Amino acid sequence: MTPRSALRRYLVVCFLTWLPTGLMLTTMVLLMTERGLGLAEIGTAFTVFSVVTLSLELPTGGLADVVGRRVVLAVSAGFTVVALALMAVSTTFWMFVLTGVLKGVARALSSGPATAWYVDTLHDVEGRDADLRPGLSRGSATESAALCLGVLAGGFVPLVVPPGTVEPLAVPPLLGAVAAAVLLGVVLLALPEPSHRRASLGGTLRAVPATVLSGLRLATGHGVLRRLTVYSLVTGVALTAVELLTPGRLAGLAGTAELGGTAYALVAALGFAGSSAGSALAPRAARLARGPARGAVLGVVPAALSLGALAATAETGGPAGLVAAGAAYVVMYAGLAVTSVLCLEMTHRAVTAAERTTVGSTGSLALQAGGAMSNVGLGVLATAAGTGVAWGLAAALMTASALLFARLPALRPGGVAVAEPERAASA
Repeated sequence: MTPRSALRRYLVVCFLTWLPTGLMLTTMVLLMTERGLGLAEIGTAFTVFSVVTLSLELPTGGLADVVGRRVVLAVSAGFTVVALALMAVSTTFWMFVLTGVLKGVARALSSGPATAWYVDTLHDVEGRDADLRPGLSRGSATESAALCLGVLAGGFVPLVVPPGTVEPLAVPPLLGAVAAAVLLGVVLLALPEPSHRRASLGGTLRAVPATVLSGLRLATGHGVLRRLTVYSLVTGVALTAVELLTPGRLAGLAGTAELGGTAYALVAALGFAGSSAGSALAPRAARLARGPARGAVLGVVPAALSLGALAATAETGGPAGLVAAGAAYVVMYAGLAVTSVLCLEMTHRAVTAAERTTVGSTGSLALQAGGAMSNVGLGVLATAAGTGVAWGLAAALMTASALLFARLPALRPGGVAVAEPERAASA
C-alpha cells in the first residue's frame, strides 16, 4: 500500500458513504408525505433517527477501535442498503420509523472509521510524522461533492422516470441503496485493515465500554480536544440555525412551498459545493495563518459574518432576499469546512490509534447534541422574536467560538504540544 493508493481508496469510500444521503435528501419528506404521513409523524421519524444515532455514536466508535475500521464500515454499508431499500417501499408510519432506526445505526457506524482507516494506514506507510492535512482536506471535499451531486440528482431524477414504471419519488432512495451496495463491495475488496491488535469476541465486548470511557476522558480532559469538542457543539447550533429556518425563509421569498422547495434544493447543492471548496482551501488557510489553530479562525470568521448577514437581511424581500440568503448559505458552509478540516487534523494528532474513532465520535456526538438542543430552542425563538433574532444568536455564538482557538498549541503526533510559529514582524 502506497500513500497515493491509500488516498485513492479513502476518497472513493468518502464519496460512496455520502452519495446515498445526498440522493435521498431532496425527496425524503415528499415521499413520506405522498405515502400519507403528516408533519408530526415525519418529525417523529426524524427524531427516532437522531436518538438512535446519538445513542450509538460512542459505542460504535469504541467498537471500531477494538474490532477494526473495515468491519464496522462494511456493516454500516449493509445497514444503509437495507434502510434505503425499505424507505423506497415503505407505506406506513411504523415502516418509516424502522427506516429511521436502520439509518441511525448506519450513520453511527460510519462516523469516523473511514478517516481513522486512512490515518492509521498513512502512519503505517510513512510513520507518525506523516502529513495528514492534504488527505483529510481532499476527503472532506469529496464528501461535500458527493452530497452536492446526490442532492442535484435526487431532485431531478424523478422528473425523468418513465410513467408507469417505478414511483418517481422512490427512485432516489433506490439509487442510494445501489450506491451503498457498491460501497460495501469496495470496503470488503479494497480496504485492507491497517495494523491493529486482535481480540476475541469476549475480549472485544469487554473492551468496548473501556475504550468509550477512555475516549471520553481524553476528549474532556485533554486541553486541545476539550476546546474542539465545544466548537463542535457550537457548529451544531449554527448548522441547525440555517437548516431549520432557511427552507421557510426561501418558501416565503419564492411565494409557494413548491418553489421554495426547489430553491432550497439548489441552495443546498450550492452550500455543499461551497463546503467542498472550503475543504480544499483548508491547507492553504493553515499555511497562510502559520498553523492549523490560526487557520481555523479564518474559517470561523466568514461563517459568523454569513450568519450575521442572514440576520441583517431577514426582512429583505424579492430577488435581493433570495440572493442574500443563498450567498450567505454558501459562504457559511465554505467557512465551516475550512475549520472542520483543520479541527480534524488537530484531533487526529492528539490521539493514538487505540482511541482514534472513539474521540472522533465524541466530536460528532457534540455536533449532533448542539443541533438537537437548538432544534427546539431556535424554533421557539424564531416564532416568538423572528427569524433574524435566531440567526443573530447563532452568529454571536459562532463569533465567540473563535476564542476557542486562541493560544491553542500545535501538536506533534501523539498529542505532544509544541508552540505554533509566530508571525514574522512584517506580516
